[in-house]
Amino acid sequence: MAIDLDAIRKRMAELSGNKRTSSVQLWKPGPGEYKVRCLPWKNSAEGQPFQERWFYYIGTNSGVLTPKQFGKPDPIDDLIRKLFNSGKPDERVLAKKLLPKMRAYTPVIVRGQEDKGVMVWSFGKLVYQRLLGFFVDEDYGDILDPKDGFDLKVTVSQQPGKQFQDTVVDCKGRSSILHADPKVIETWLNAVPNIDDMYRLKGKEEIEQILNTWLNSGTTDDTSRDEGTSRGAAAPLDALDALVNEVTKMPTLVVDESSAQSAAKKSVAKKPKVDDVDDATPVTKKQTLDEAFADLTNDD
Repeated sequence: MAIDLDAIRKRMAELSGNKRTSSVQLWKPGPGEYKVRCLPWKNSAEGQPFQERWFYYIGTNSGVLTPKQFGKPDPIDDLIRKLFNSGKPDERVLAKKLLPKMRAYTPVIVRGQEDKGVMVWSFGKLVYQRLLGFFVDEDYGDILDPKDGFDLKVTVSQQPGKQFQDTVVDCKGRSSILHADPKVIETWLNAVPNIDDMYRLKGKEEIEQILNTWLNSGTTDDTSRDEGTSRGAAAPLDALDALVNEVTKMPTLVVDESSAQSAAKKSVAKKPKVDDVDDATPVTKKQTLDEAFADLTNDD
C-alpha cells in the first residue's frame, strides 16, 4: 500500500488540534477595501444572525475553545474563579489574564473573489456590534436576505505603531440580490459550513496539561491573539475587582495551586498597567461571577 505522507501530516495536525478538521476557509483580509455579502448560517442560535465562540489564549496556543460554553467541565474556568475568590491582588491579576475572548463568525462571499466560494469571516466585538446594528436600522433590516439583503463595504487599515489592524464596516445604500443566477445562490447557501467543524474541542485532561505547562513556563504576561481584526483593550483591573467583590464566593475548586500561586507572583512582579477608572460611573449590581466576567470581556 502506498503511503501518503501529506495525508498523514494533515491527520496528525487534526488530532493535535493545530488544524481545523474541515476544508473551511477563513477570510483574513489585509489592508484595503472589500465588498462582501454575508450569508445566513444553517445552525445559528434561534433568532441570531451570527455565531459566537469563546476562546482562551494561552502561551503559544492559537486559541483553546472554552468547554464551559458547551456545558462541559472547564479547568481554566475553575482556576479563574478560584483565583478571583482568593481576594489576593496577584492572583486576581493572573485570573484577569486567563479570561476568555469572544469571536463572532459569519459566512461571506467576497465580491471579485467569487471563485473562492463561501469563506468564513471572524471578527471581534466592535465589528460585531456594528453588524448587529444594521438589523435594527430601519434603512437596512435583514442584511443576510439572499434576495433583498445588502452588500458590505469592509475597509481594513494598519496604523503605524499599532499591532492590530483597524476594521471599518459600512452598509451599501441599496439592497441587492445575492446573485443573478438562482442556482448559484442555492450552491452558495448549501456550501455554508458547520462552524463546529472549524475547531476541535479539547478534552479536560488536555486542557489541564496546556494550563499547567503555561503556568510553569513563567511567561504569563501575554495571552492575547489576533485573528485578522483589532482587539480591544482589557478592562481596568480596579473595575474587575469591584465587580467580583460584589459577587458571593463560589465553591472552592481543585487546581494546581502551587503553579498558580507561583505564576501569579511572577505576573504581578511585572507591574501590569492599570487604566484609570471613572468613580462617577454607576456600576450595576452583578448577581453572579458569570455576569461580571461577561461585562468585562472586551473584544472589538
